[in-house]
Amino acid sequence: MKGLISRRQSLQGVAAWVGAGLCAPTVWAAEAVPALSLPKADGSMVPLFNPAAKLTYVDFWASWCGPCRQSFPWMNKVHQRFKDKGLNVVAVNLDAKRADADRFLAEMPAQFTVLFDPTGRSARDFQVKGMPSSVLVNAQRELVWRHTGFKDSDAAGIETRLAQALGLG
Repeated sequence: MKGLISRRQSLQGVAAWVGAGLCAPTVWAAEAVPALSLPKADGSMVPLFNPAAKLTYVDFWASWCGPCRQSFPWMNKVHQRFKDKGLNVVAVNLDAKRADADRFLAEMPAQFTVLFDPTGRSARDFQVKGMPSSVLVNAQRELVWRHTGFKDSDAAGIETRLAQALGLG
Protein backbone atom coordinates (compact mmCIF):
# COMPACT_ATOMS: atom_id res chain seq x y z
CA MET A 1 0.00 0.00 0.00
CA LYS A 2 1.19 3.49 -0.78
CA GLY A 3 2.73 5.32 2.15
CA LEU A 4 3.18 2.34 4.42
CA ILE A 5 6.54 1.38 5.80
CA SER A 6 7.24 -2.29 5.36
CA ARG A 7 7.77 -4.51 8.37
CA ARG A 8 11.40 -4.92 7.28
CA GLN A 9 11.90 -1.14 7.15
CA SER A 10 10.31 -0.83 10.59
CA LEU A 11 12.65 -3.46 11.98
CA GLN A 12 15.60 -1.70 10.36
CA GLY A 13 14.47 1.51 12.06
CA VAL A 14 14.36 -0.24 15.43
CA ALA A 15 17.80 -1.72 14.79
CA ALA A 16 19.16 1.74 13.97
CA TRP A 17 17.76 3.16 17.22
CA VAL A 18 18.98 0.27 19.34
CA GLY A 19 22.35 0.34 17.56
CA ALA A 20 22.62 4.02 18.40
CA GLY A 21 22.22 3.16 22.08
CA LEU A 22 18.69 4.46 22.51
CA CYS A 23 15.96 2.74 24.40
CA ALA A 24 13.60 1.11 21.96
CA PRO A 25 11.24 3.79 20.64
CA THR A 26 7.89 3.12 19.15
CA VAL A 27 8.30 2.71 15.40
CA TRP A 28 5.03 2.97 13.54
CA ALA A 29 3.95 2.07 10.08
CA ALA A 30 3.42 5.38 8.35
CA GLU A 31 -0.01 6.77 9.02
CA ALA A 32 -1.59 10.03 7.92
CA VAL A 33 -1.62 12.69 10.59
CA PRO A 34 -4.26 15.38 11.02
CA ALA A 35 -3.89 18.75 9.35
CA LEU A 36 -3.86 21.06 12.35
CA SER A 37 -3.31 24.78 12.75
CA LEU A 38 -2.35 26.23 16.12
CA PRO A 39 -1.58 29.75 17.33
CA LYS A 40 1.88 31.24 17.66
CA ALA A 41 2.73 33.65 20.48
CA ASP A 42 1.24 36.55 18.52
CA GLY A 43 -2.05 34.68 18.07
CA SER A 44 -1.64 34.06 14.34
CA MET A 45 -2.69 30.59 13.26
CA VAL A 46 0.01 28.44 11.71
CA PRO A 47 -0.26 24.98 10.16
CA LEU A 48 1.57 22.38 12.20
CA PHE A 49 3.25 21.05 9.05
CA ASN A 50 5.06 23.20 6.52
CA PRO A 51 4.41 21.56 3.13
CA ALA A 52 7.82 22.76 1.89
CA ALA A 53 9.66 20.77 4.58
CA LYS A 54 10.97 17.27 3.88
CA LEU A 55 10.45 16.36 7.53
CA THR A 56 8.80 17.96 10.53
CA TYR A 57 9.99 17.17 14.05
CA VAL A 58 7.10 17.98 16.39
CA ASP A 59 7.83 18.13 20.10
CA PHE A 60 4.98 18.23 22.62
CA TRP A 61 6.06 19.91 25.87
CA ALA A 62 4.90 21.63 29.04
CA SER A 63 6.54 24.13 31.39
CA TRP A 64 6.53 21.72 34.35
CA CYS A 65 8.45 19.05 32.41
CA GLY A 66 12.07 18.63 33.57
CA PRO A 67 13.26 16.73 30.48
CA CYS A 68 11.76 19.49 28.31
CA ARG A 69 14.38 21.84 29.79
CA GLN A 70 17.05 19.47 28.47
CA SER A 71 15.44 19.11 25.05
CA PHE A 72 15.07 22.81 24.20
CA PRO A 73 18.80 23.62 23.83
CA TRP A 74 19.18 20.42 21.82
CA MET A 75 16.24 21.32 19.54
CA ASN A 76 17.82 24.75 18.95
CA LYS A 77 21.01 22.97 17.87
CA VAL A 78 19.14 20.49 15.63
CA HIS A 79 17.10 23.29 14.09
CA GLN A 80 20.28 25.20 13.18
CA ARG A 81 22.02 22.07 11.89
CA PHE A 82 19.21 20.72 9.69
CA LYS A 83 16.91 23.63 8.78
CA ASP A 84 18.60 24.16 5.41
CA LYS A 85 18.42 20.42 4.74
CA GLY A 86 14.61 20.31 4.92
CA LEU A 87 13.86 19.80 8.63
CA ASN A 88 11.14 21.87 10.28
CA VAL A 89 11.23 21.85 14.10
CA VAL A 90 7.97 22.73 15.85
CA ALA A 91 7.31 22.67 19.60
CA VAL A 92 3.70 22.48 20.77
CA ASN A 93 3.10 23.76 24.28
CA LEU A 94 0.33 22.03 26.22
CA ASP A 95 0.15 24.26 29.32
CA ALA A 96 -3.37 25.32 30.31
CA LYS A 97 -2.00 28.73 31.39
CA ARG A 98 -0.07 30.68 28.76
CA ALA A 99 1.88 32.54 31.48
CA ASP A 100 3.52 29.25 32.52
CA ALA A 101 4.73 28.67 28.97
CA ASP A 102 5.93 32.27 28.65
CA ARG A 103 8.03 31.96 31.83
CA PHE A 104 9.59 28.74 30.51
CA LEU A 105 10.37 30.36 27.14
CA ALA A 106 11.94 33.39 28.85
CA GLU A 107 14.41 30.98 30.50
CA MET A 108 14.73 28.58 27.55
CA PRO A 109 14.36 30.63 24.36
CA ALA A 110 13.39 28.73 21.22
CA GLN A 111 14.96 29.41 17.83
CA PHE A 112 12.31 27.28 16.14
CA THR A 113 8.54 27.55 15.80
CA VAL A 114 6.54 27.38 19.04
CA LEU A 115 2.79 26.83 18.93
CA PHE A 116 0.27 26.74 21.77
CA ASP A 117 -2.49 24.23 22.45
CA PRO A 118 -3.96 24.81 25.92
CA THR A 119 -6.84 22.43 25.14
CA GLY A 120 -4.48 19.51 24.47
CA ARG A 121 -6.36 18.48 21.34
CA SER A 122 -3.17 17.99 19.33
CA ALA A 123 -1.72 15.77 22.08
CA ARG A 124 -4.84 13.62 21.97
CA ASP A 125 -4.70 13.44 18.19
CA PHE A 126 -1.09 12.24 18.39
CA GLN A 127 -1.73 9.93 21.35
CA VAL A 128 0.93 11.62 23.48
CA LYS A 129 1.70 9.42 26.50
CA GLY A 130 4.46 11.38 28.26
CA MET A 131 6.45 14.59 28.28
CA PRO A 132 8.16 15.50 26.16
CA SER A 133 6.94 13.41 23.25
CA SER A 134 8.18 13.91 19.73
CA VAL A 135 7.05 12.68 16.35
CA LEU A 136 8.66 12.79 12.96
CA VAL A 137 6.35 13.46 10.04
CA ASN A 138 7.38 13.21 6.39
CA ALA A 139 6.42 15.51 3.52
CA GLN A 140 3.32 13.42 2.80
CA ARG A 141 2.13 14.17 6.36
CA GLU A 142 2.72 10.59 7.48
CA LEU A 143 3.92 9.82 10.97
CA VAL A 144 7.07 7.76 10.55
CA TRP A 145 8.27 7.44 14.18
CA ARG A 146 7.82 8.75 17.67
CA HIS A 147 9.85 9.04 20.84
CA THR A 148 8.75 9.68 24.40
CA GLY A 149 10.97 11.43 26.94
CA PHE A 150 14.32 13.07 26.47
CA LYS A 151 17.71 12.78 28.10
CA ASP A 152 21.05 14.03 26.84
CA SER A 153 22.11 10.48 25.93
CA ASP A 154 19.20 10.34 23.42
CA ALA A 155 20.48 13.28 21.38
CA ALA A 156 23.14 11.63 19.20
CA GLY A 157 20.90 8.74 18.21
CA ILE A 158 18.00 11.01 17.32
CA GLU A 159 20.31 13.25 15.28
CA THR A 160 21.59 10.21 13.39
CA ARG A 161 17.99 9.18 12.69
CA LEU A 162 17.11 12.67 11.48
CA ALA A 163 20.15 12.78 9.17
CA GLN A 164 19.23 9.38 7.73
CA ALA A 165 15.61 10.40 7.21
CA LEU A 166 16.79 13.54 5.41
CA GLY A 167 19.01 11.41 3.15
CA LEU A 168 22.22 12.78 4.60
CA GLY A 169 23.82 9.47 5.45
